[in-house]
Amino acid sequence: MSLVSYRSVAVDGINIFYREAGSPEAPTLLLLHGFPSAGHMFRDLIPRLADRFHLVAPDLPGFGQSDMPARDTFAYTFDHLADVIDRFTEVIGLKRFAIYVFDYGAPVGFRLAVKHPDRITAIVSQNGNAYEEGLSEGWSPLRAYWRDPSPANRDALRAILEPETTVWQYTHGVPDVTLMSPDGYALDNFYLARPGADEIQLDLMSDYKSNIALYPAFHAYFRAYRPPFLAVWGRNDPYFLPPGAEAFKRDLPDAVVRFFDTGHFALETHAAEIASAIDDFLPR
Repeated sequence: MSLVSYRSVAVDGINIFYREAGSPEAPTLLLLHGFPSAGHMFRDLIPRLADRFHLVAPDLPGFGQSDMPARDTFAYTFDHLADVIDRFTEVIGLKRFAIYVFDYGAPVGFRLAVKHPDRITAIVSQNGNAYEEGLSEGWSPLRAYWRDPSPANRDALRAILEPETTVWQYTHGVPDVTLMSPDGYALDNFYLARPGADEIQLDLMSDYKSNIALYPAFHAYFRAYRPPFLAVWGRNDPYFLPPGAEAFKRDLPDAVVRFFDTGHFALETHAAEIASAIDDFLPR
């Protein structure tokens, strides 16, 4: 197994923690995590690919081991997260790379692709949505807050941050939960329990509407640049539905779509299968 290095680098005054494995001379895959996780969600995937690819998995600002600046000094918006990760790739010297995007990592990664289409060699989306039909009824409380950002509607979102909700996000749709380690959701709940983390996450939930507003720009990028595209999707995801995965074919007719019998955090149960799908896809 290839060794994984754990590093931090200063990006415009913010320390960004990241995992790195594989030879820098190999094709690079930038791994972008989602809510409420961090780069640790790739802990089972990285060793399966590191002998053939150069893998880099940063923790977004406010997540995992990266800095969590105060809200009065750092705007927790998806535009800002994308700007930091854009600079991160430049600071560590990534020139051209494929992206693996999941959940929150999708709007971050798609922003990078729209801004730097020449840098993106391919896209792997694991339950990383870009189409309205991919959004389930589970988004209703957030849509209510977007329509009326009242304190009451903001407080209603706090249930999403409760420890039992994190466990549900991991286990919902998993046929055999005894195959899922509790380590992932336990670590996520540790990070969510940090002072101030709740308000940061609520700020990002408030700003998620900006991602939906950018869907047409993402679609235009897909049509104009036709990046090689692989969707690997937990078909039982309660938030991002299978039609959202199929919708990529509308703008990317050559997209490969693979479904797995699992939930939102598909890597927790299907890391080997997803690694195999990537191994088949990326060399082409």
